[in-house]
Amino acid sequence: MTNEFPQTLTIAGTDSGGGAGVMADLKTMQERHVFGTAVIVAVTAQNTKGVQDFLALPQQLIDEQFASLADDFKIRACKTGMLADAEHVHGVVENLKRYNFGPLTVDPVMIAKGGAALLADDAVATVRDELLPLADVLTPNLPEAQRLTGMPLDTKEEMEAAAVELQNLGAKNVIIKGGHEATPDQASDFVLLEDGRSFWLSAPRIDTVRTHGTGDTLSSCITAELAKGADFETAIRLGKDYVTAAIAHPIEVGHGHGPLNHWAYNQGGTL
Repeated sequence: MTNEFPQTLTIAGTDSGGGAGVMADLKTMQERHVFGTAVIVAVTAQNTKGVQDFLALPQQLIDEQFASLADDFKIRACKTGMLADAEHVHGVVENLKRYNFGPLTVDPVMIAKGGAALLADDAVATVRDELLPLADVLTPNLPEAQRLTGMPLDTKEEMEAAAVELQNLGAKNVIIKGGHEATPDQASDFVLLEDGRSFWLSAPRIDTVRTHGTGDTLSSCITAELAKGADFETAIRLGKDYVTAAIAHPIEVGHGHGPLNHWAYNQGGTL
């Protein structure tokens, strides 16, 4: 039947190098067997070596993208990524309040793998105060969680405390990604669910520079699973498995932080 196929939305910036942003989101959504749509907030000039430049789109055009999708599609879950600055964060928030696009996963993108800032400093407060209260799932890495909470994150106990604080700020389910942690053999993420349950997700740390787009891929996989009707814990666990497989079976593309292999999970026969 028309519009019964699971549909998702990514609200983010592009990556001309194809490894992160909207490009990674749509690749992941396709691999997870949902139909992905997009609202483009910003356009980047980017490759595996870094971000050379970016331009945020006019808010009116962003508003029109939201309206266009709401007029035609039945979106069951959505996510945010790069939102550029405070003005654009606020504009996205207003649209998310206007339209029902299902559960929202917020990937609070702040800095690219190569170190380029993708969120203006003055926008962090807007993300914290306006966007986080709308988040059904929040997926910060360690530096992002530290900026949002102002708390140190050097130990597992501090990560757990930060997750509680992020819930206090309004996010329902929180996964703090430990990829930046100094642990040599394990990449461990802490998950705090809305019902108070919590657990650690660990996978062997893989020695590779081919991790460009990891956060986008995780949040997109979670979004896809939610659109198919998975509960939050299942969606988060599948997201972790999917990203781990995508890193473990790399493709040789680019000269810097290379992209993930978005089809590796399906190739492994685990679906």
